[in-house]
Amino acid sequence: MRFEISKVLDAIEGRVCTDPSLARAVLDLAEVIRYQDLDGGRPASLLRLGMVIDALARELEEDSVPVYAVVHRALLSDADLTSNERMVVRRWADDGLVEVLDNPGDRMVEVADLLGLPVLTRVRTDGLRGRYPWLVEQPGRVLAPVPGAGGPAFVAHVGGGHTPVSGDRSPAGVKLLSRQWRCPEPGCALFGGGGGGSFADLARVERSPAAQPPPSLRGGAPTCPRHGVRLGDAGPRPRSEVLAVRVGGLIRRRFVLTEDRPALVGRAPDQAGGIVLGQWLNDEARRWISRSHVRFELRVGEVIVTDVSTNGSGIRPGGSMAESDRVPLAPKQSRVVAEGDMVELYPGVQIGRPGELPAGAPYTPNSVMAEAPTMAMRLPR
Repeated sequence: MRFEISKVLDAIEGRVCTDPSLARAVLDLAEVIRYQDLDGGRPASLLRLGMVIDALARELEEDSVPVYAVVHRALLSDADLTSNERMVVRRWADDGLVEVLDNPGDRMVEVADLLGLPVLTRVRTDGLRGRYPWLVEQPGRVLAPVPGAGGPAFVAHVGGGHTPVSGDRSPAGVKLLSRQWRCPEPGCALFGGGGGGSFADLARVERSPAAQPPPSLRGGAPTCPRHGVRLGDAGPRPRSEVLAVRVGGLIRRRFVLTEDRPALVGRAPDQAGGIVLGQWLNDEARRWISRSHVRFELRVGEVIVTDVSTNGSGIRPGGSMAESDRVPLAPKQSRVVAEGDMVELYPGVQIGRPGELPAGAPYTPNSVMAEAPTMAMRLPR
C-alpha cells in the first residue's frame, strides 16, 4: 500500500509546475486536499490533487496537463497529512514546483490574471471582482471541482458552461514575463538557483530562466511571492516556443524550446530531458520511430527541426493532411517549422504548436491515479 501511494505521488509530481508556458490552470493546494466529498476518505489527502488533475485532463481532452499550485505555508506541517505527504509537499516547495505563501488565495487569482489561466476553486471570489473583472465576464475562468459520476467534474461559479477557458496574459503579465528576475534571498527556488531548502540534496529541477514564474506585484514593484522582497531585474528573458506532441489525434505532452535548450524527440531518447513517445505508440510505430528521431532547436526566433533517425520523417505545411502536400524530411536534413506546420514522425504521430494541432479523437485519459490503491479511491454513492 505504502509503495503504491508513493508511485501515485510521483506521478502527481510530474503534473505540478510553476512554468508559465506549461501550466494549464491555477489552484490552492491547501483547499484541494480537503475536498473530502471527492473520495469519502480522511480529512486531508494529497491524492485529491491527482483526482482534480485527472478531471482537468478529461475536460481539456489532453494528457499530461500540469497545474500551477499555490500552497499555504501551514500545509508544510499539517498534521492531517501523512508524514510522507508532508515530505513530498516540502520537496515540491524546495524544488520550486509550487509556491509557498501566507495568503495563497490572492496570489492564485493574481497568477491566473497574469498568465491568462483558469482558477480551480470552490471559494467565492466576489471580493476580488473589482480588481479582476474577468471573474464575472468569463465564466469558464473560475471553476469549482465537484463530485461526478466518473470522478471530479467542474462547475462554473458564474453563468453557464464549464469548460476551462484560458484567456490572454494581462498587460502586466506580458511585461513581467519579458524579463528575468532574481531574488536577494539565498537559494530562492522560484527566482534563484533552486533547491535551496531542507531537501536541497534531492532537488531535481534545473530551472531555465524562461520557466520562471511571474513575480507578484506589490505597490507596482515585482516582488518574490515567497519571501516578500523586491526582485532585481536580471535582463531579458530568453526566447521560448511551446510545442506539443499529438499521437492518435490527441495532444499527449507539451514541451518548451529555448535557444540554449534544444529537445530530442523519439521512442526513448537517451538525452536528459528528451521527449519520450514510446508509451503512446503502437507496435508498428515503435518499429519505425527511432529512439531519437528528431531534434528541435530555436534559432533567432525560428523553430528548426533536424531528422536524426534512420527512417526519415516529414513536414505537413499548414497542417495539411493531404499526402500530396507532405514534404519528406530525410535523415540528417533540417528545415524551418513555419507557423501552422506539423512535423510527422509516423502517420498519426505529429509535433507542432499546440493551438495549431487538430483534435477531436475519442479520449482515453492517461491517469495520474492509475497506481492509487483501491481503498484510497472510494467514491461517494
